[in-house]
Amino acid sequence: MNDATKSFLRGSLVACDALLRWRRAVVPFGFAIGALALAACSGSPDPAAGLPDREPAEAAVAGPSAPAAAGPSAQVGSAGSPSQELARSDAQGAVEVTVSPSSWTRDAEGTLEFEVSMETHSVDLSMDLAQFATLQTDTGLTLQALDWSGGEGHHVTGLLRFPSATPKGRPLLQDATLLILTLRDVDAPSRLFQWDAALLP
Repeated sequence: MNDATKSFLRGSLVACDALLRWRRAVVPFGFAIGALALAACSGSPDPAAGLPDREPAEAAVAGPSAPAAAGPSAQVGSAGSPSQELARSDAQGAVEVTVSPSSWTRDAEGTLEFEVSMETHSVDLSMDLAQFATLQTDTGLTLQALDWSGGEGHHVTGLLRFPSATPKGRPLLQDATLLILTLRDVDAPSRLFQWDAALLP
C-alpha cells in the first residue's frame, strides 16, 4: 500500500469519526426539538394555570383604600357610618373605656350623645357616669353631661348625653375644631377622648 492510499484512508477514518461525533451530539438535540414542537402542536396551556389567584386589574391598581372621612352628610351610628372610625379607647387602671359618637347636632337645640362601653374584672361600675363627664371645645366652652343610661356590673354599655348648646344658647360645636370628652375618677384621675370637629356631621 503506497503512501497516498494510506493518507486517503487516514483522512477517511478521521472524517467518519467526526461524522459519528456530530451525530451523537445532534440526535439528542433533535429529539428535544421534536418534543418541544409536539408540545406546541398539542395545544397551548392555560397561562393562568399554576399561578395564584389574583384580584381584578382595577383592584390591583387601586391599592389599599383609606377609610373615608365622615362628611357633613354622614349619619353617625347608621349602617355604613363612620362610628367605628370615630371610636376612642382608654385602658388606664383596671377599666377599659371605649367611647363612640352616637348622635350629633350643630344646632342649639338637641343633644350630643356618646355610646360608652366599660369593661373590668375588679371594679364596680355601678356609677352615674354623667357626674364624672364633661365635654369641651378648643373655643373654651365646657358642658356637664346631662345623663347616663348605663347599668351595673363589670361590663357596662350605655349612652352619655350632653346638651348641644350652652345655657346662653351658643351651640357647642360653633367655630370649634376640637372636641374633648373628659371622664374623671373612673379608676384613673382623668381620661381624655378627643375628635376633630370637622369629622362630625
